[in-house]
Amino acid sequence: MIDEQDIDGCVDTIVELCGVPSPTGYTARAERWVSDRLAASGLHPTRTRKGSVCCDLGGSGDTLVLAAHIDTLGAMVRSVKDNGRLRYTRIGWYPEIYSITETCRVHARDGGEYTGTIQPVNPAVHVNTKLEEMKPGEDTVEVVLDLPVRSKAEVLAHGIAPGDFISFDPRTTVTPTGYVKSRHLDDKASAGIMLTLASLVAGGRITPARRVHLLFTNYEEVGHGGSSGVPEDTVEMISIDMGAVGDDLTADEHQVSICAKDSGGPYDYEVVGRLIDAAKTAGADYAVDIYPRYGSDVEATLRAGYDLSHGLVGPGVSASHGYERTHRDGIANTLRLLAEYVTTAR
Repeated sequence: MIDEQDIDGCVDTIVELCGVPSPTGYTARAERWVSDRLAASGLHPTRTRKGSVCCDLGGSGDTLVLAAHIDTLGAMVRSVKDNGRLRYTRIGWYPEIYSITETCRVHARDGGEYTGTIQPVNPAVHVNTKLEEMKPGEDTVEVVLDLPVRSKAEVLAHGIAPGDFISFDPRTTVTPTGYVKSRHLDDKASAGIMLTLASLVAGGRITPARRVHLLFTNYEEVGHGGSSGVPEDTVEMISIDMGAVGDDLTADEHQVSICAKDSGGPYDYEVVGRLIDAAKTAGADYAVDIYPRYGSDVEATLRAGYDLSHGLVGPGVSASHGYERTHRDGIANTLRLLAEYVTTAR
């Protein structure tokens, strides 16, 4: 059902999507990109008032929603310092150490984009003897703009001001051994997988055995991506997100990870069982895990009051919320599981 050419195309889609800046709250460009990709496959995506992209893949019967998010971690200009550097505030949660020395872009409200680097205050090791003792934080780390500015007034003259969004450069690379390394694989790896699934359905190679909707949300990293925009007749929803990789967990980057429980509680027992069955039938290498510090879009959906069963799967992604890594095997196994799942009657 899924061949190597499909996986190649999926990886290309993920790489391209990772390059579209979309920190939470600044996702319009990614929303358009996803909508255009779906429309190019002959589908008819719609947008919610909040900006989520929805797409009906057809089928009949009870509605299943597959949800991935296209918003990413990022930052926002908190203030412009007197010396022309920027103090920032985080968007979404990540250890501050994961942002140090990252290259980034500041998106000014007038449309200007300016590159920069996130550095410790006074970053020269030959000058600052206290660098090793520094505790990373919003007051000890700053954005150094690639502009010849030395004052607050000079920065403001470029149109850069508090409230402007900051996106981290993805630095995406695909190794000859099949690893995909990038910022923002959470959750653009799974968004790319869903787009590939959509193209397979649109091309007639996969026929859903039930009504299937795709939902690409845009506020997941701040906790309310899946709280609205879900079709009212939905009876089941599965978040397609990253599979956590780490100590005491089973999955690695080569597998599709099926989550039985995260910090929000257990996922639906029957749904988890059906996901396991689909992985076995599809011959997908999988692992079942418990994520100790994790929340998903479908949990936001439940908290919003929707009455549905829920699940969570995704390719194994290491170094979550940092410079992440997955493998084409994990991407392939996730796609194979989902293709099997949507073509199996409930």
